[in-house]
Amino acid sequence: MNPSSKIYVAGHTGLVGSAILQTLQSQGHNNLILRTHGELDLEMQKDVNDFFEKERPEYVFLAAAKVGGIYANNTYPADFIYNNLIIQVNVIHSAYKYRVKKLLFLGSSCIYPRLAPQPMKEEYLLTGLLEPTNEPYALAKIAGIKMCQAYNRQYGTCFISIIPANVYGMNDHFNEDGHVLASLIQRFHEAKVEGSNGVTIWGTGRPKREFFYADDLAEALIFLMHEYNEDEAINVGTGVDISIAELAELIKETVGFKGDVHYDTTKPDGNPVRLLDTSRMNALGWKPKISLEEGLRITYEWYKTFT
Repeated sequence: MNPSSKIYVAGHTGLVGSAILQTLQSQGHNNLILRTHGELDLEMQKDVNDFFEKERPEYVFLAAAKVGGIYANNTYPADFIYNNLIIQVNVIHSAYKYRVKKLLFLGSSCIYPRLAPQPMKEEYLLTGLLEPTNEPYALAKIAGIKMCQAYNRQYGTCFISIIPANVYGMNDHFNEDGHVLASLIQRFHEAKVEGSNGVTIWGTGRPKREFFYADDLAEALIFLMHEYNEDEAINVGTGVDISIAELAELIKETVGFKGDVHYDTTKPDGNPVRLLDTSRMNALGWKPKISLEEGLRITYEWYKTFT
């Protein structure tokens, strides 16, 4: 992949896709193919086929997906499995059909078994039961990884799959349907503005998660597009986790909220722990640069400009 290569970033307006786009542009890539959802509905097979037939991209970053936090996954399970499956099927098959040189598929750390040993190694995939609250989304992402592997085996394609830690940053969904970090930023900010005495968080606060700044992930994905050609999915993250309660205190401090934090223990926690083993990625020579504290500060400053 060189600066003049024809690259399609699917989902370029979203959290990860926008970070990929900005990083590619900063690295001098000048032949980028972009379509908003209004311009190209990836759930429409004929439209996706016609797009690939016309544009003939050489490289594809498949970052388009329906994503959300525990509330959204628990509330809209059918949407999460249907939307993600159909997007993946359409894009991956068209990439094969129109001879894309390389496709990168973005998975999720929630695809690992709920009680997988920690940190989670790539070989733990499909060795146990999934977390019920996000099982439909996880199954769709597992299907995407297996589809890439099947096409590589049958057709000789070069489709790679990446399993990132919990991603956060600019262009996330800052509402109750969003990822936990973005949702908490919104909740603490609104409580501060409204002069509220407290913020209530789902669950016990004890579950631990690994948070990965979107710009770091974008650099990792572009690095892997250059350096990684293996069939097996590869973990990408920071290798460090934090409890939801500790995260809430960090966000509270970042936002400047002075009230109390309460926990609604009648609500589900999700996975008790989710930490990736990133030793394979580290062995390739890549590590993240942005700390959680710095990433939170940047994300909150961006969020404030849009509220």
